[in-house]
Amino acid sequence: MDRWDRLEQRLMTEACQWVESEEVARELEKGERHPFDALLREDRIPHIWCPGCGLGVALTCFLSALLQTDFDLDKVVVVSGIGCTGRVAGYVRLDSFHTTHGRAIPFATGLKLANPELKVVVFSGDGDLIAIGGNHFIHAARRNLDMTVICVNNLNYGMTGGQVAPTTPVAARTTTSPYGNYEPPFNLPYLATASGAVYVARWTTLQVRQLERSLLEALNKRGFTFVEIISPCPTLYGRANRLGSGLDMMRYFREKSVIRHGADPREADIYLGGPIVVGNFVNLDRPSYLEFRDWLWRESDYGRKREEVIRKLYQEERKRMEGRGLRNS
Repeated sequence: MDRWDRLEQRLMTEACQWVESEEVARELEKGERHPFDALLREDRIPHIWCPGCGLGVALTCFLSALLQTDFDLDKVVVVSGIGCTGRVAGYVRLDSFHTTHGRAIPFATGLKLANPELKVVVFSGDGDLIAIGGNHFIHAARRNLDMTVICVNNLNYGMTGGQVAPTTPVAARTTTSPYGNYEPPFNLPYLATASGAVYVARWTTLQVRQLERSLLEALNKRGFTFVEIISPCPTLYGRANRLGSGLDMMRYFREKSVIRHGADPREADIYLGGPIVVGNFVNLDRPSYLEFRDWLWRESDYGRKREEVIRKLYQEERKRMEGRGLRNS
């Protein structure tokens, strides 16, 4: 069974939970039903996103990747915060939470710890995740909580008027930096890597196939996985910086994108008018938060041999550092 057959079969199964199978088959054959209708809340459509926005592309890539996994969709949870991207939680026909501003990751953490069988996905924007939610982001990555974080980065606060964001490039204009931004922005792949994420990737909404594959890898990998999606915001960021329409911004992505798999995330800064480094940057293995907790409790005999285990961990860490040439002479 190839990829498309599997997708069609999975979509038919989901759609038939809500509509008679004969009607679903007839509508699909006649083109009257969109293939992803089974996973979208039709009562919430039409969406609020502007023409030219990349969020529709990001959502489609996510749903396509999700359907290629073996997850029980009844155990998949999508958590979003506030902002344009935050509307995703309300549009998907999955268990979902549209939470308070900056608190998507704490909600997701509670869900995962309360029910480890859930596949938890955080789908939100750069302002929600990295500005007001930045503290939660770095600590979830540090703990290596088993969740996938998808960050749609449109380089400004799109929903509230196009204000400067923690990802806005230096010299870029926004409504609150009309003469150009003078605050250095976060490099999100580097931030995620330095904080402890085990999988880090970045694509624009132009590279849909690569983005879909990275989302699939992130969903299937255990631990804190992070995918940044650079998305056009022609209504506000694009207009303020004379980048044109949504289509013009996609041409801009094609011109500026540089694929560098395995690149050092420190080299993935985004500059106004400069190259956009995309690719899969980090893919490593280490125990997730719950796996490490359970192992530590077993090895330490529920705390009775704590010092012995700590000594063992310290010795193993020293050996790793020596192997990498990081030990001070």
